Amino acid sequence: MKFYNEEEILKHLRGGDASAQRNAFERIVDFYGEKLYWQIRKMVLSHDDANDLLQNTFIKAWMSIELFRGDAKLSTWLYRIAINESLTFLHKQRSHSHLSIDREGDSRAERMEADAYFDGDAAQVKFRNAIRLLPEKQRIVFNLRYFEDMPYEEMSEITGTSVGALKASYHHAAKKIEDFLTAG
Repeated sequence: MKFYNEEEILKHLRGGDASAQRNAFERIVDFYGEKLYWQIRKMVLSHDDANDLLQNTFIKAWMSIELFRGDAKLSTWLYRIAINESLTFLHKQRSHSHLSIDREGDSRAERMEADAYFDGDAAQVKFRNAIRLLPEKQRIVFNLRYFEDMPYEEMSEITGTSVGALKASYHHAAKKIEDFLTAG
């Protein structure tokens, strides 16, 4: 992979010819694709759904790149798009399935374990099930902090939530996961 310099890439996106813009955006996709895929995958669980949502994320980013003001990092903007795409997908999926919350959780766990791309032992399954049972906001905060080691300040920019509220959400999520894992 070529060297990634965000300022240089944004310069090419904003002022370059069509070829330079495409090349710059390809570098963004190469640099952020895997990170965004795994963030989305932790929310929707299915490999195919995650791939579709990742593609939608990059399409939206490409179509609205001129709206990116640079107030935050490009990664923050991309994560915000990816999370919003995932939440919209989950809400649509939930409204179409009309499953109860408990039954929906069972269904998602079954889909995750049946996914050909899932590779996990019993402890990983239990850990992922604990995360899956968290409310959406806590699940997002937990995933960003635990798996991405993202600073609360950056999470605040992505989610539009105060740092204090994010810390509280993470603490509550971690406690719920701990309780789930230690329950017999």
